Amino acid sequence: MEEGFMIAENLQQVKDTLKPGVSLVAVSKFHPVEAIREAYDAGQRVFAESHVQELVAKQPVLPDDIEWHFIGHLQTNKVKYMAPFVSLIHSMDSVKLMKEIDKQGQKCGRVIDVLLQIHVAAEETKFGFTPEEVVEMLSTGEWRTMSHVRIVGLMAMATNTDDEARIGREFESVAQLFDVLKNHFFVDEPAFKELSMGMSGDYLIAQEHGSTMVRVGSKIFGERNYNL
Repeated sequence: MEEGFMIAENLQQVKDTLKPGVSLVAVSKFHPVEAIREAYDAGQRVFAESHVQELVAKQPVLPDDIEWHFIGHLQTNKVKYMAPFVSLIHSMDSVKLMKEIDKQGQKCGRVIDVLLQIHVAAEETKFGFTPEEVVEMLSTGEWRTMSHVRIVGLMAMATNTDDEARIGREFESVAQLFDVLKNHFFVDEPAFKELSMGMSGDYLIAQEHGSTMVRVGSKIFGERNYNL
């Protein structure tokens, strides 16, 4: 009971710091179903996972009105497992993956929303298109032929550093890229409106640079249980 109260309290504290128009994605990876239900009972409806197996296990045992997002690196052979229900894939990082999402969306009879993952962080371990690559990819126009996948914005992670000025510059560069892409490729696409930037440690900085969607886990649920 006490843990549930803490989750509800933490959730409210995070919501109180969000600017108008910024939506909260509760990152529930490595947290048990009970913790997700506590947040659900406190009013949260959008949750994110980073492992397909964990997402597919949790989805059937939790309320149907939860909006499930996927935020981890996604392998093409795993798309089919979550295609029937996933609301948004934040980590679309290759044309090959986009084609597979389109294929699985067609099989399910639905359009799957995705964000283009942009790589601006210093860490080479992070995935995503560079700004140059994403412009090149969109310029080919191939994505326009895919009717069961819809690009609705960008996602990015900043460098894992204590240098807040650097984090701000990286987020700002993605926000500027968003504006360029919007004007060049999506000017007639009202769905292209999301900028998913910011996690527990840097979401306050992210929303100062135009983020519309923040991905917060540990500030809500506490430290993760990797042995789940």
